[in-house]
Amino acid sequence: MRKVLLPSLIILATSLLVIRIFYLQIVDDTLKLKSENNAIKKKYEFPERGYMYDRKGKLLVANQASYDIMVIPREVKNTDTLEFCQLLNITKEDFIKKIEKAKIYSPRLPSVFLSQLNKSEFAAFQEKIRKYEGFYFQKRSLRDYEVDFGANIFGSITQVNEKLVAKNPYYNSGDLIGRQGVEESYEDLLRGIKGVKYIQKDKYNREIGSYKEGKYDTIAIQGEDINLTIDAEIQKYGEELMINKRGGIVAIEPKTGEILALVTAPSYDPGILVGRQRSKNYTELYRDSIAKPLYDRGLLAEYAPGSPFKILTGLIALQEGVIDANTTVFCNRGFSYARGRFMGCHCHGGALQLHRGIFESCNSYFATAYMKTINKYSKPAQAVDIWNNHAKSFGLGQFMGYDLPTGKRGKIPSSKTYKRMYPNGGWRSTAIVSNSIGQGEVVMTPIQLANMMATVANEGYYYTPHIIKKIEGHKIDEKFTTKHVTTIDKKHFKPIISGLFDVYNLGTARSLRVEGIDICGKTGTAENFTRIGGVKVKLEDHSIFVAFAPKDNPKIAIAVMVENGGYGATIAGPIASLMIEKYLRQKITRIDLEKRILATSLQSRYAKLGGLSEAVKLQIRISDSLLKKKTIIPAVKVKTDTTKSNKQAI
Repeated sequence: MRKVLLPSLIILATSLLVIRIFYLQIVDDTLKLKSENNAIKKKYEFPERGYMYDRKGKLLVANQASYDIMVIPREVKNTDTLEFCQLLNITKEDFIKKIEKAKIYSPRLPSVFLSQLNKSEFAAFQEKIRKYEGFYFQKRSLRDYEVDFGANIFGSITQVNEKLVAKNPYYNSGDLIGRQGVEESYEDLLRGIKGVKYIQKDKYNREIGSYKEGKYDTIAIQGEDINLTIDAEIQKYGEELMINKRGGIVAIEPKTGEILALVTAPSYDPGILVGRQRSKNYTELYRDSIAKPLYDRGLLAEYAPGSPFKILTGLIALQEGVIDANTTVFCNRGFSYARGRFMGCHCHGGALQLHRGIFESCNSYFATAYMKTINKYSKPAQAVDIWNNHAKSFGLGQFMGYDLPTGKRGKIPSSKTYKRMYPNGGWRSTAIVSNSIGQGEVVMTPIQLANMMATVANEGYYYTPHIIKKIEGHKIDEKFTTKHVTTIDKKHFKPIISGLFDVYNLGTARSLRVEGIDICGKTGTAENFTRIGGVKVKLEDHSIFVAFAPKDNPKIAIAVMVENGGYGATIAGPIASLMIEKYLRQKITRIDLEKRILATSLQSRYAKLGGLSEAVKLQIRISDSLLKKKTIIPAVKVKTDTTKSNKQAI
């Protein structure tokens, strides 16, 4: 048996080897293609990126022709540098620097020498390109924005870095890639697939035709077109209302989780990040440490939510059975607790039940409800974790899973939070009662606030907020159609919604009513501090407002945050009412509110925090004319820290 086995194995192995060699040398000549790399030049054909449309089919982002000047350093010979630089409007120093950079990447492979020339810039160079050995041009397409808003939603296109080139074989040096916003989230679909042509060269490095008659050539495949959930009209309107202010607006369709508007202020025209001026403009935006126009406040800014959080305080207390709709609390313009400590309140005082507690935004009522929730359990740590679990079921204190590449968790404190704050123990409900009115350790982003209101509108469930509505030939990720149910029973939402409805009829937002639209809302005012020269300084309060409408069968839920805007009903509330009417009716009847908000500038408040840049001073001088045209301009921004407080947050 052994005598037969060994020869058999040798014969089998030899046969397999011969078959493989035959296949590689005769049948499959891809290795030959690789071995002849030095005599073959690859020319890439770049596809158009997919177009972007809004939820109604309005074109938002298209493409325009562009040209890159490519260089192969080893082939650069006898170049008239002076003429070359004049044609492309660059300096000799720039020329040398770009050639050296290309050599570092590879002396024999093409690199981008100068990118994103438009037709007029390229025209003069095209006539003389044959004079410059080692240089050739490559046609691309750049973004062509059909609108001057939504920069934070779209993102932008930039060149890939060398780290990504090394990591991802699809990209080569000089390729473009989506950064931030939808461009980054849906890069794989929007970019399409590059085409490639293999060109044969002779021993003098001259092109002599297609390699193997184009056998290995491929054609470019255009990127997928996508429809966003955004409503272009209210996105534009929201950015106009936020002129000369800073903050965020997020609007969501409750029944689907589709994001209708995602506004950050200050903002900028997305078109300035296209073409040869992109780098310069981006640098200016990036270095603007006052306005921070690249910072998406709707997704990234974390604030104390103020009084809107009383909605959750009430729901959790109802679920835990420590109050019901008829529970009465006496308010003496404030709430006394813990050895003479006092939480002020701006409601009318007296004996209040849940309904009035909501529409008058009574601190005493919700502080009492919160303390009853915590005191229900023998151990405060256990109680806080149960409360934490209820709050997190609304999508708070965690990344929400939406399809945009940036975001913050916010914060819902747990027992671990207080163990760190009070390492020696001894804390109880009186130490953390500020959570009841959305101050304390609670921090939320505007999109979390909007999602909270969408959940209340749905009476206990939500869908993960998302920006994508439709991609032809593709299914939307199922996580966006998966229902998330809260820990609060549906029956507890009825009395809360009734109170929110009367915020507009009897309470803090009665001046913001829109005739014929039943709006449920909640004002909020959150204290705000910063440190200047090491000294804690009280700044103007943040203005907050959350709402949904109509009361029955809600179609929009919204959160508005205006930094240093004062009372919730002063600036944030009117903006919410206007946005709701604009979406539901496509017109505005509250012209008085619109005129007041468009004319309101908070620049002087921001100026107190460190002075104005020359750009912002110019904005203030021309503010009136800009507002008449409803032109979007950046507002000034100074980073501030939200500080815990027991102050009334009406």
